[in-house]
Parts: sequence; C-alpha cells; structure tokens
Amino acid sequence: MPDASKVNSMFARIASRYDVANRMLSFGIDRIWRNRLVDEVYYRSPKTVIDLATGSGDVAFALREGLPQSTTIQGLDFCGPMIVEAKRKQDALDRSDIQFGIGDVLDLPLKTETADAITISFGYRNLENRHKGLLEMKRVLKAGSGHLFILEFSQPHPLYRPFYYFYLKRLLPVLANIVTGDFAAYQYLSDSIESFPDHAGITQELKNAGFRDIIAIPMALGSVALHIGKT
Repeated sequence: MPDASKVNSMFARIASRYDVANRMLSFGIDRIWRNRLVDEVYYRSPKTVIDLATGSGDVAFALREGLPQSTTIQGLDFCGPMIVEAKRKQDALDRSDIQFGIGDVLDLPLKTETADAITISFGYRNLENRHKGLLEMKRVLKAGSGHLFILEFSQPHPLYRPFYYFYLKRLLPVLANIVTGDFAAYQYLSDSIESFPDHAGITQELKNAGFRDIIAIPMALGSVALHIGKT
C-alpha cells in the first residue's frame, strides 16, 4: 500500500500543474470519464454528494454542472496545496456553491450516515489502507440507500495491454516531467497503476467492506473502470 505522507508530499509538489498534466497525459479523455461518472450519480438522484480525494476540484465542478442546484456538493482532500488549487479555480469560476476543505479518507471529518453519495476519482488507488477507507466511506453514507462511486485505473484488455504499459512506463513519466518537472511523481503513478487490481479485484474489495449491488463499468479498453456500490 502507498505511504500516505509520501503521497501527500508528491501531490503537493505537482498541485500547480496537476490539471495541465492530466489533460495532456490522458489526451483530454479524462473529461469523458468524469461525464460518465456524473451521469451515473445523476441517475441515483442524491441530495448530498461528497467528492473525496477531490484534488483541484475537477470532479466536484463537473458534479455541480451536471446535478440539480438543490444538490449539496462538498469536496475534500488531504493535500492542502490541492485544496488551494481547487479554491483558486472556484473563485475564477464563481462557484461558491461548492464547499472545499481538508479531509482524509481514512478519518473523515463527517458525521455518520449523512451523505447520499460519495465519489472518489483516481484517489482510491493512493489510499494507505483501502479496506479502512471503504469502511469509513460506508460509515458516512446513509445506510441502505447510499451509493459509492469509484472511478479508477484498472487493467486493460490483454490485446491493448502491451501498448498501454509501454506508454505508461516509458513515455508518461518523461512527458510528465516536461510539464511538471517531477519525474518521480509520475513514475509512482505508473508503478501504482501496474500493481493495482483489475475491476474484479476491486469489486471483491467492495463486497468485503459490505457494499452490495456492485457494478463495474469498464472504459478506455478496460484501462479505467467506474465501480458503483450501494450500502
């Protein structure tokens, strides 16, 4: 499992260039993945949504655009500089209707059974203890009706895998270093994706934490998957 202090330090170093790197390294299709997440959240009609590992706030802003204005949206991240970036974008977009703050997925500053939905996008992989994180998210979700949405990298289709991992291990860290000046951060990204379970493995982790009615939606030839579980 990743070391939380090292992950925090890594994201703090790249916070100011995080968005630019994401757009470039995903060739812009990260927007498609976020839109699918928002569509699935919208379908469940939540009144309160918590976006965890919110980073610079892209998912929180997409949720705000795609959900009714009556829906309460809060974004939390354990990395202070990332929240600074989210608030900077919030001011630029004049989106005072989202609450951003510091919050660790493993010890959330939220009351039990207060959220209808929790989203976490490309942050679940970085948790120091994924099972503990799932139990904490389940605690905050309303029992019997809450939904968890995990958008995360996965293991691609076997025919696509050699090309994907060539890009991931050989090209991505070099390109990211040009944009962010931090080769090590994106070498970590590459390594963490390669060792991460496929969608069947994450489905089992959700089951082990007590979630039910779990579905996995593969995207990008299986290299990304959206997992949805109900409390």
